[in-house]
Amino acid sequence: MSDASTARMIDMYVEESPAPLFLTGMFQTPPKNFFESEKVEIDIVRDDEDIAVVLTDLSVDANKNEATTYVNKAFTPPIFDEEGDINAYKLIKRRAGEDPFQDPVYARNALAEADRVTRKCEGKITRAVELMCAQALQTGVVSCIDSSGAVKYTLDYGMKSTHKITIATSWALNGSTGAPLNDLEDAAIIGRRDGKAQMDQLIFGKTAIRRFLANADVKTRVFSANNSQGMAQLAPASRGEGATFMGRVWVGQYLMDMWMYDGWYKHPQTGVLTPYVADDNIIMKSTKSRLDVVFGAIPRVATADPRAMPFMPGRISNSAKSIDLSRFAWFTPDGKHLKVSAGTRPLAIPTQIDSVVCITTT
Repeated sequence: MSDASTARMIDMYVEESPAPLFLTGMFQTPPKNFFESEKVEIDIVRDDEDIAVVLTDLSVDANKNEATTYVNKAFTPPIFDEEGDINAYKLIKRRAGEDPFQDPVYARNALAEADRVTRKCEGKITRAVELMCAQALQTGVVSCIDSSGAVKYTLDYGMKSTHKITIATSWALNGSTGAPLNDLEDAAIIGRRDGKAQMDQLIFGKTAIRRFLANADVKTRVFSANNSQGMAQLAPASRGEGATFMGRVWVGQYLMDMWMYDGWYKHPQTGVLTPYVADDNIIMKSTKSRLDVVFGAIPRVATADPRAMPFMPGRISNSAKSIDLSRFAWFTPDGKHLKVSAGTRPLAIPTQIDSVVCITTT
């Protein structure tokens, strides 16, 4: 019912929670990482720091070498499939931002609602992939749970125990205890030795960076000498995706880029906002570390109903954004419900896992 008062409808406000891709962006997704099969396989050829052994006599045979030995690994990705229901009756109601005195346009409203639901589904899947990347880099184990906390999928990549380091002497928040520079140098040596890669990247949880910067030894040996010795450069700069580039620091002979990452997700069981990188953790890796995200399609027997096609294109694969989605739309027989879905079979693979180290600072 309208009365004698007047009102102006201003532009609506829509709040959407961004899905971060900071860690996912460190994993490569070339076109070959998109597939239709049930499993994905990789052949791994490893090398070691062998040296040539001297011969004392030219008449003896040369030392034998072999370069054809490899290990084959096969992985079955988990399945993510999200669905939304657009009810025709709800389309008769005013949508946010619409003039309440205009008749509803059902097709237009259905298209807008399908787009909104699909973005929500895509965001949930993107966060799940980011979590898999975070797990692979911190524990070497990908584990997916449901809303009850039950583990529905797990895959252990066998990260070496020496690469999951808990510091013997905690780095105090007030900087009074701990030897961060020594601890990080020891970890870098482990990663360089086992992973055959120069360690040059540190990704701090929000508390770990506080402990590092507050440490008395760090202040004395690094930042107090910043201008004269060039041991470190603090130059914070937001790079999006919940990540801040903090600057660079020399750790022994290793020059490290420092990042602080405070991206989080809503835990499916507790509903608590949970950081992708644990607060007291530091991920150390090489920017040249081989990491992969792979995507399998969601198989379907039939093609989409032509009437539903305007509401949902098919599979979308984007290597640059590390995303692949099999999308679908269909009507219920009575035409009163439009169903839309977005799904994929993703897996984060720390291919060069020996070049990744996770440090817990307390």
